[in-house]
Amino acid sequence: MTDGNDIQPEGIRLGWEEWAALPDLGLPALKVKVDTGAKTSALHAHEIEPFGRADSPRVRFTVHPIPGRSDLSIPCSARIVDRREVTSSNGETELRYVISTDLALGGRRWPIEVTLTDRGSMSYRMLLGRQAFPEDAVISPAESFCQPELSYDSYHSARVRQVAPARALRIAVLSREEHSYSTRRIVAEGEKRGHVVEVIDTTRCYMAINAMAPEVHYDGKRLPRYDAVVPRIGASVTSYGTAVVRQFETIGTYCVNGSDGITASRDKLHAHQILARHRIGMPTTAFAASPKDTGNLMHLVGGAPLIVKLLESTQGKGVVLAETRKAAESVIDAFRGLKASFLVQHFVKEAAGEDIRCLVVGNRVVASMKRTGAEGDFRSNLHRGGSAVAVRITKAERETAVRAARAFRLNLAGVDLLRSSDGPKVLEVNSSPGLEGIEKAAGKNLAGLLFDEIEKRVRPAPARRKRAAVRPAGK
Repeated sequence: MTDGNDIQPEGIRLGWEEWAALPDLGLPALKVKVDTGAKTSALHAHEIEPFGRADSPRVRFTVHPIPGRSDLSIPCSARIVDRREVTSSNGETELRYVISTDLALGGRRWPIEVTLTDRGSMSYRMLLGRQAFPEDAVISPAESFCQPELSYDSYHSARVRQVAPARALRIAVLSREEHSYSTRRIVAEGEKRGHVVEVIDTTRCYMAINAMAPEVHYDGKRLPRYDAVVPRIGASVTSYGTAVVRQFETIGTYCVNGSDGITASRDKLHAHQILARHRIGMPTTAFAASPKDTGNLMHLVGGAPLIVKLLESTQGKGVVLAETRKAAESVIDAFRGLKASFLVQHFVKEAAGEDIRCLVVGNRVVASMKRTGAEGDFRSNLHRGGSAVAVRITKAERETAVRAARAFRLNLAGVDLLRSSDGPKVLEVNSSPGLEGIEKAAGKNLAGLLFDEIEKRVRPAPARRKRAAVRPAGK
């Protein structure tokens, strides 16, 4: 007699076709052809593109898991473990990328190697070669679906979407300052999340402008397809930088901040007109081209003291406080003598040299700090020696900051507010806000919050179910 403890468990039984899943790739249901004649497994993938560093290469691709359903596209990414020549059943040899991933089948899960190849005409989206069979597999070529059936309906399940693996993204940061704090933080945070983040010098980009295949080139090569672009466009290259952003928009790339919003925010006259159009509070502002209108111009903002600003000033440069009418006339005459475009603005005395910088990501304020100017300076910019501390803002201030960012359609914005006697006033909307001061003041990982927004925008949800096109499980 045989002791019951000596009975060996029966091996997994596989027919010539089975239902399986690749959970690491976000593929919960695939019909798999089990082929004892094939050594290597293959996943029928589309848009196969390698990316990443040479010492840690990755590949991204898309899979149409349901035959005949090209509208359902699942984006995937994985680490490359090899690249090898594979000869198909018709005798053709192809150099393929090889990835390692887990196969889930019949209630079990084990790692396998899979090659990637574009064979959209195949009836089975995956071929399971004999190298992937577990040691205890029993192959029954006359049978099919020996293991439990799965359903394509799982691609439309909210629960499955919530636990789907995060696809690595390829992201470009348009910046001429690769070593600046903000750029380094964005790169470091993206790489920590498994993304590939590349810094592109905006002025070294050039563009092929045509209707059918617009392209962006860099250092003699066409730039690859990016999932997202983070513009860090300096004020000195606004015109060319926004042209590059506009080209990415034409291609269809998600840009955190659009070209129109960047352009409008840099022109202070245009920016204040946008704020006024959206009924967003701001200091009373006036603009005139003729020197004959100087007196009326000052009268419109309530007279001296007043602020005179160059239209394209940044970091507090080109911003002058004129405390008397005579001083205001002198500054205005000087700016006009230089043929500089400027505006005049009511001076909010109660702000006392302080303003509030709100960082808006998406549709919410993620951090805020109070900036105080250096002694004797009405300007609170940190670049001019100002100091900053975290501050709690009111509901009205929060709503004003979000409305201002939305008015320019910016998904990353620094909104500068003054606390006046009649509510918050927007001084400026910055489309390329620095992260250093506000991250340190707030003690928050703001680069991480930016990537939360990018991932939410870029990673697509599966297509809506089309009942007529989905075949019943096991048929």
